[in-house]
Amino acid sequence: MTAGADDRTCPECGITLVTAPGSHPSRCSTCGYFRRRLPTVGVAMVVRDPNDCVLLGKRAHGPEAGLWCIPCGRLEWDEDVRRAAERELLEETGLTARAGAIVAVHSNFHDLERQTVGIWFAAEGWSGAAHCADGELTELAWCDPARPPELAFPTDALVLLELAQERPVAEDDAAH
Repeated sequence: MTAGADDRTCPECGITLVTAPGSHPSRCSTCGYFRRRLPTVGVAMVVRDPNDCVLLGKRAHGPEAGLWCIPCGRLEWDEDVRRAAERELLEETGLTARAGAIVAVHSNFHDLERQTVGIWFAAEGWSGAAHCADGELTELAWCDPARPPELAFPTDALVLLELAQERPVAEDDAAH
């Protein structure tokens, strides 16, 4: 076996790493190597229509399949966060947009094995016909941020709640 071939061996000397109860192997007792686990950076674009509804997509794969989310993805190595958000939006929805103001930044702890820091950008000047472009999503829908469908990620719920609280109440909504 090659040194560092899995999470239990030191990538420097190949010795089994010490594991604290309830954690991942991290410290080599021979050479002192310390494995740091860092969160992945996730990016998302908040696309809003003229009625302030937000574009959501139904996830096609993984444990969150069938649940809804704001179109999102991961930052790749050597990629600017804004370009990553624009790329992910195009890949998933076929829409082009400029990543504008930061809408929200949240730490995602809902999957303790794959923690992320999410950055949600406002989609400015978006254009195109929204469609499920790359197989990551099975359906797209414009949703009232105050009444979203069942969401895949708790942090998307926070973002939608924040957006709903910013929105002025329409006269017909206030009467109900």
